[in-house]
Amino acid sequence: MTRWLSIQEAINKERGDVAIRGWVWRERGSNALKFIVIRDSSSIIQCVIEKDKVPEDMWLAADKLRIEASVEIEGTIKEDKRAPTGFEVSVKKLQVIGESDNFPIAKDQSPEFLLDNRHLWLRSRKMTAILKIRSTYVQAREEFFRKEGFYKFDPPILQPNQSEGGSTLFEVKYYKDKTFLSQSWQLYAEAAVFALEKVYDFAPTFRAELSKTSRHLSEFWMAEMEAAWWNLKDVSEFAKKEIKYCLSAVLAKHEKDLIFLGQDAEKLKKVLAKDWPTIKYREAIKILKEKEGMDVSFGKDLRTIEEDALMNHFDTPIVVTHYPKEIMAFYKPADAQHPDEALCFDMLAPEGYGEIVGGSQRDTDIDALKESLEKMGEKPENYEWYLDLRKYGSVPHSGYGLGTERVLAWICHLDNIKDAIAFPRTALRWKP
Repeated sequence: MTRWLSIQEAINKERGDVAIRGWVWRERGSNALKFIVIRDSSSIIQCVIEKDKVPEDMWLAADKLRIEASVEIEGTIKEDKRAPTGFEVSVKKLQVIGESDNFPIAKDQSPEFLLDNRHLWLRSRKMTAILKIRSTYVQAREEFFRKEGFYKFDPPILQPNQSEGGSTLFEVKYYKDKTFLSQSWQLYAEAAVFALEKVYDFAPTFRAELSKTSRHLSEFWMAEMEAAWWNLKDVSEFAKKEIKYCLSAVLAKHEKDLIFLGQDAEKLKKVLAKDWPTIKYREAIKILKEKEGMDVSFGKDLRTIEEDALMNHFDTPIVVTHYPKEIMAFYKPADAQHPDEALCFDMLAPEGYGEIVGGSQRDTDIDALKESLEKMGEKPENYEWYLDLRKYGSVPHSGYGLGTERVLAWICHLDNIKDAIAFPRTALRWKP
């Protein structure tokens, strides 16, 4: 049987007979010579067919090839510095497996056109590189949490309550009733830590936000964790540890992909080696005032413009803690030493990529939780099951959610978060 090699395996072989298969990425030629660049998931390679060295039917088949036709090729590989990846295959045998129509994607097409044809644009070298990095990142995260002694815990996607703000809920008809798509696993994870103590998950999350920025998606994948007995410092330092572990795995496996995407891999290595600072919200607004001339009064959340200005002064991700209690979600407790501050944090990425992680210690005071819910216009009786968690052996606990697409956008140096996921969903896009 033929031993098929990936294109990268063939390149690594450097010389001798090889058998490869893939799709036509580029093609050009003359009446005597045909150059076909083949791609697979591993790389690309130039293949050369000489008319006077192959059977006529093979030459005719090669001459009819169009972009994205699938082929099997056998031949001899040799080094050729003029070829796109430095090697070239002299073709002895070619078989067309699947013919291709006129492929609709060419150069210089609009981002919207590429999104309309996302099912085909996934084949591009750019999207292939991003999706490979995404896969490695997610697998590294699974490995990290197993090593840290966490249990994987899967929550429901259909949930009766909001956790991040009622205005961003997606309502779902549920037989004769209504429910909502998950904004976060958090409330259910809090139930789980009283059994498993340390839990994590990776699941789709939904926010009905009308934002049309390069940072927002209506459906994204949240990487979340929750741990019993942990405080704010425990959880915020752990978030740094998680991202560093996953970034290290990406750098070890995908340096070439990062460079292809325009990312400076050496810069990321330096970021990985540095300590990532933690500052308080009050220190952050002081920096904005003194160094950026931006007067942000205590009690206002940091918008994109303030986050970007703050990150002008840092070249690594940073953690900002103790945001104003009055603007935080109901489950974020007040700091006993500073009641106007919440025991919470955000992690901000450099270079304008904004918030990538959000987390907090969780409030264990039933009365405080009820008061916060009422201030939000919520009925505490709708959260009785959640409040029960505080009645039966409650303990301090903390957790966070990491926006996978936001982290990947930063790591891959992407202009738009839509490219960090295979099929993006936004306020204006729900297909293909």
